[in-house]
Amino acid sequence: MKFRNILSHCFYIVCLTILFDTGCNPGPGIEKSPLKGHIRIDGSSTVYPITEAVAEEYRSFTPGVKITIGISGTGGGFNKFVRREVDIADASRHIKEPERKNLQDSGLEFLEIPIAYDGLAVVVNKDNDWIREISVEELKKIWQPSATGTLTRWNQIRKNFPDRPLRLMGPGTASGTFDHFTEAIVGKAGSSRGDFMPSEDDNVLVQGIQGDINGMAFFGLAFANENIDKLRILSVINEKGSFYPDAENIRNGNYSPLSRKLYVYITNESVKKPEVVDFLMYYLDHVVTVIEDVGYIALNPEQYTEAKASLKSFVSKFAPENLKILDKHAEEVEN
Repeated sequence: MKFRNILSHCFYIVCLTILFDTGCNPGPGIEKSPLKGHIRIDGSSTVYPITEAVAEEYRSFTPGVKITIGISGTGGGFNKFVRREVDIADASRHIKEPERKNLQDSGLEFLEIPIAYDGLAVVVNKDNDWIREISVEELKKIWQPSATGTLTRWNQIRKNFPDRPLRLMGPGTASGTFDHFTEAIVGKAGSSRGDFMPSEDDNVLVQGIQGDINGMAFFGLAFANENIDKLRILSVINEKGSFYPDAENIRNGNYSPLSRKLYVYITNESVKKPEVVDFLMYYLDHVVTVIEDVGYIALNPEQYTEAKASLKSFVSKFAPENLKILDKHAEEVEN
């Protein structure tokens, strides 16, 4: 998902800044940290609001650590790993095999850390009165490459739909959201019809749907919910039944195959920086306090515990000198 609604997230972040500047502790037993350094983050624009919200809290008591966060897309973040331009990559999908090979060929090992759930929403114009739900099979029929130039009207999806033009919109082909949707629906990441309106800016997609009763689009659920007054989110029919993309259906797997986990990735080089290890542990300890405010769904507590254990094992292997940072965080949480 590309270029989130920055104004709403900036408002949230300003509120956090005011809160912490007036003397509220970020957590029990946590004081201003003398740690200094620079953390470079880039990647998915879907994950960006989560990482930025956590980073804003972290900056409030670790002023000596500079954190820069870019939005070059999931693939862009992995490419910057190879060039040693980032310490952490935000990702809205699993790493692909060619990306994995590029990292290994450049001497890098990585760790994937799950941080949240998200869903992909299929949306239509708010005045569309002929559809409330759509099946996985129908979505495949619409978006498979063979539909290019042939499936162009609503009554080709279902005979009882009106004979009206079908105008499709979606994220650009470099987006992790595009990859996830096409893999989940068509069966192969990146495999799609080519005659749809792509945009790297989700605001453009919302405006397109808002202005066209014949439109259909897909993008991240959090952004769809932010704009629910401008569009309608469809339920998705799978082998289990028809499910609306709410938190419960995404977390329990009912909203399949359009639910997904979101991740941050680190490398064996980035964990050698104490500030990176400190930030990551803070991230896992505190992400649940911001995640719903920015429109996403928290993992189960057990999953965060497993993620912390994986991080500790990775640090132990590649930067054992930084294990004391993890132990410090564990003590703060206990207190």
